[in-house]
Amino acid sequence: MTKQLALFALAATLALPAAAQQDPKAGKILDAVSAKYTALKSFQAAFTQTLENPAAKLKQNITGEVTVSDQKYHLATGGQEVINDGKTTWTYLKNENEVNISESDPSNQDMSPAQMYSMYKKGYKYTYVKSLKDGGVTSDLLELTPEDRKNDVFKVQLIVGTADHAIHSVKTFKKNGTRTTFSLKNFKPNVAVTPSTFAFDKAAHKGVKVVDLR
Repeated sequence: MTKQLALFALAATLALPAAAQQDPKAGKILDAVSAKYTALKSFQAAFTQTLENPAAKLKQNITGEVTVSDQKYHLATGGQEVINDGKTTWTYLKNENEVNISESDPSNQDMSPAQMYSMYKKGYKYTYVKSLKDGGVTSDLLELTPEDRKNDVFKVQLIVGTADHAIHSVKTFKKNGTRTTFSLKNFKPNVAVTPSTFAFDKAAHKGVKVVDLR
């Protein structure tokens, strides 16, 4: 069985009632970010995911590359691949040579990279925090708070470029003390993709163990 990357643990926060009042400045920036990424046919970026929990003395870094087209994505690290074609999710574990197959449920799915720029639209209150320099680039820090107080995640912080509205990082804060930061760099818009980009090729993984969870 698989342990999904922590990036994909935000699903439960997405099917909640919309907020009645929002910070207009934050909303304007988030709308611009969403429009930027929605307009792209595809994009690719390198990422670093940092998982830390000071109380548990845990700090873990994972690096990799992600390719996104609409709701489809292909995320690859040194030991794992997560591929989603909008209907099916394949999670391939390199060391075990095992692939887990599950259905994608739009109403309650593991968070996809595409949701980084759309999650604010439902179930969150959002505020503008401050302007800052991130990697030498003038950026905006925005904070999202789930409306459901039972949610394990109590805060999400986004850092986006002020001029280009590019997502620099998404940081989630959980009640158990875990902090997960997903940072993007080397952004490439409208990269070439084909249907095979978002499908698992069993023939290319000789002897792979298939665990069908559908």
